[in-house]
Amino acid sequence: MQFLVTLEKDEDGYIVVECPALPGCLSQGKTRDEALANIKDAIEGYLASLQKHGEPLPDAEVTSVEVKVA
Repeated sequence: MQFLVTLEKDEDGYIVVECPALPGCLSQGKTRDEALANIKDAIEGYLASLQKHGEPLPDAEVTSVEVKVA
């Protein structure tokens, strides 16, 4: 499975990563690579928890669109 994630630098300089297809699934890291490795672990844990509790896996189809604002 593949998931779209968003990356944003917070006020402390950490990279915060969120997976919109999995509500509440987010992580962070000091670097982009660390943040991406951490969100991968978080996604795997999230999916394992869904399976453990008999919950359905999410539909991972997410569309990304850029919106320009003047």
